[in-house]
Amino acid sequence: MKPAKKVLLDLIESSNISVRSSDELIGKVEAAIAADDKTRKENEDEPLRRKPRLATIPRTELSRQMEVTPWDVLHTLGRATALSWRGAGRGLAEHWGALKYNQALEGSADSFLGLTDEGRQIADQYKNLQSGELGVGLALTLAKHLLRRRFPEHSVTIVPADTTLRAGWALTSRDKGQKVKYRYRPQYFAEVWRPGEPSLVIPIASKGNHGNAATSAVQLASASVHAEAVHVGEWNETPSLLFSTELPTDGTVTVHALQTPGRDGWLVGSLGETQANLDSKPVQENVMPGIQPPPAGDVVLEPVPGCHVTPKYFTWFQETLGHAAAAGLMAFTGSGKATARHLTDRQGHKRFGGFEHAASGSVQDISHELLGDTYAGTDHVFRLNGPRIEAFSGVEARLFALLSEGQVEEYRAIVHAKRHTSPQLAWDKKWGGPVSVHSDGSVLAIRLLPGQRRPRH
Repeated sequence: MKPAKKVLLDLIESSNISVRSSDELIGKVEAAIAADDKTRKENEDEPLRRKPRLATIPRTELSRQMEVTPWDVLHTLGRATALSWRGAGRGLAEHWGALKYNQALEGSADSFLGLTDEGRQIADQYKNLQSGELGVGLALTLAKHLLRRRFPEHSVTIVPADTTLRAGWALTSRDKGQKVKYRYRPQYFAEVWRPGEPSLVIPIASKGNHGNAATSAVQLASASVHAEAVHVGEWNETPSLLFSTELPTDGTVTVHALQTPGRDGWLVGSLGETQANLDSKPVQENVMPGIQPPPAGDVVLEPVPGCHVTPKYFTWFQETLGHAAAAGLMAFTGSGKATARHLTDRQGHKRFGGFEHAASGSVQDISHELLGDTYAGTDHVFRLNGPRIEAFSGVEARLFALLSEGQVEEYRAIVHAKRHTSPQLAWDKKWGGPVSVHSDGSVLAIRLLPGQRRPRH
């Protein structure tokens, strides 16, 4: 068992992951699709709708060997799950679940990332949970990287798809309104944006496994179904990203990645502009479920199951994306009231507005100076191999003030201007542990709790 300080040092040790995106992979996914369609036909089931075209991701956007650090990946995972509705906790502690993987990954600058003994033990007991969650952290880390390369003059924000869609559609039996009777959806949206301009929306479907490349091909076939369930603009012209992360119990981490091309997804007004005002209050719409196919000659076809963002709703959807991103960031700080102000009732306004944190007595009332800036947020204390560890999550103090007052436009102008300089990952000597700062202004820091007695030998 590693000493606690060694575990913390390893969290900022960079390592490599293998990325596979090739015509051979497309062939394997298409074979998996054909096998699934055959099985469904034999069982007299309807075939699933999938993205009509699969494509590789260019090496110029996503190298086939990528350098990552565990602490950055866990930060990404924590941010992604801050608004999740999983588990029994009713508050804002979901993102702390990322910390259970602080001993799961290991590697070095001259080697590939893999599972530790701890990670393999977790895999034995919680195989689907670990592969799925670590798959999300790695997939979204790569998605942000490739989209920033593709759109260097834009910022990239990741928001949970279900939270975003609930502002317009009733997704489950607990949601009021006409239900979307379709269980497939992408897990996340990437919003590619610049202040005052229309955004691009890219659905992301992520899966993970502790198996092999064949399992990943099957998962990518399934991911294509999930990505197809949301259209933005024209029929079948919404680009998407598909990931399956292979985390073998004996081997190196490999991310299998494909994209589906499309010329739409832009929330552009009739004159090429946007009328979105992110400082406005979140609006609950009730959009008719279903995706409208184009007419077949003079015949108007029936809508197919899913969610369709048509031009009528472009302004609303861009505002909803901005609010969902702000809510996720405020949830990461532990402030329930600041989170709730950016959500509609169906998205969880009441759920987050009635308290400040899932752990009673733990509220957003803590600030720390980290890597030269002051951050507001909340903390979490737990034991790691005996010693007590403190983790802190938050956002730069002036950005917290803006978002807590609903000033999303000014917040975005600041983080967009700093997008190339703000990301940092380092050991902060004054803090006493690893610190990760993302371009959205969020921070995740961890250290041995000060004032503990040294163990006797």
